[in-house]
Amino acid sequence: MPVTITMRAVVADDYGPVERLEVRSLPVPRPGPGQIQVRVRASTLNPAEVRVLDGSMRDLAPLSFPHVVGRDFAGVVTETGDGVRRFAVGDEVFGFGFPESMANLAAMVGSPPSLATGTLAEYAVFEADTPGLALRPAGLTAEHAATLPTAGLTALALARAGEFQPGDVVAVIGATGGVGSVLLPLLSTAKVHVVATASPVDDGYVRDLGAAEVIDHRAVDVADEIVRRHPDGVDAVVNLALPGDGLVGAATAIRPGGRLLNIVFPVPDAAAFRGKDLTVQTVITSAQPGDLDLLAAQALDGSLPAAISRRYPLADGVRACVEFLNEHTRGKVVVVVAEDEEG
Repeated sequence: MPVTITMRAVVADDYGPVERLEVRSLPVPRPGPGQIQVRVRASTLNPAEVRVLDGSMRDLAPLSFPHVVGRDFAGVVTETGDGVRRFAVGDEVFGFGFPESMANLAAMVGSPPSLATGTLAEYAVFEADTPGLALRPAGLTAEHAATLPTAGLTALALARAGEFQPGDVVAVIGATGGVGSVLLPLLSTAKVHVVATASPVDDGYVRDLGAAEVIDHRAVDVADEIVRRHPDGVDAVVNLALPGDGLVGAATAIRPGGRLLNIVFPVPDAAAFRGKDLTVQTVITSAQPGDLDLLAAQALDGSLPAAISRRYPLADGVRACVEFLNEHTRGKVVVVVAEDEEG
C-alpha cells in the first residue's frame, strides 16, 4: 500500500468563525500538468481571505472543504508537473493563488488565472504560467517577498487608476493596513503629497512610509479636516477602509474633476454621487505580466520597505488569523512556515 506523505496546514472544514480553524495534517498536494509544487517559506494574511471563512461572501467567493487558508507566499519549487518550462526545482519564487473554487474571481485579477491549494501550509501547488508568480531575486527575503503580492498589486492598480502627477494632493483613508504600506511609498516616490488617516499611535509609521500629513480619524471628521487644510479640495481620495455608504461625506473633500478610488466591498452606490463632478471607481487587484518583478525591484532598492508588524510560526497559524481579524494591524502579518535559507 502506498504511503501518504502529509504536511501541516491551517484548515477550515466548513464555514464558521475563524476560531474554528485548525492546524492539522493533510496530504501533500502533488502538481499536475502545468503546475508546480512549492515548499512554502512564508505566507501573509489579507482581510478578504480571512473574512470569507464565515460564509458571508460565498456567492462571490465560494469555498470547497477542507479549505487551506492563505493566498500570498514565498517559497522554493520542489516539483514540477508535465509541460512546465518557466520554473525548475530549486527556484525561489513568490506570488499568490486563489483556491480553485474561486476560479471566476481569479480570472478577473489576472490571465491566465492564478490558482493554488492554500499557502498557510508546508506545501502548496500553483498554476505555473500566470502573472501571479515570479522568481524571488537574491537579496529579497522570503518574508518581505510574501508581503508584496496582493497588497502590492492592489496598490499598483490604484496608482494606475489615479493617474497621479507630481504635486497632486491625495487623501488615503485607512493608510495603516497592508495596501497602505505599499501605496504610500509608491505615491511618495511619485512626488504626490499624501494626506493619510491614522490614529496618533500610527502617526510616525505612516509618515515614515511617505505621508506628508496625518489626520486622526478618531478625533475629527476627516472630510471637514481635509477641507480645512485644503480649502479647494484634494485631487483624489483613496479609500482602503470605509464601507461604500461611508464615502458620500468623503467625496465633499474632493475638488471638482477629482477622483474617488475605492477597494472596499460593498461598493458605493453610484446614485449617491449623481450630479457631482468627480470620477468614482472601485479598483480590484490586477496582476499584469512583470508587476511582481517591479514590486520586487522596488523592495530591493529600498523604496518599498518591509512593513511587517507581527510574525507567527505555522503552529500558531490559527492565532494569527484570529488576531488579524479582531485586532488593529499595522502593515502585514507574516506566518513563517520554514526558515529562509538566504536569511
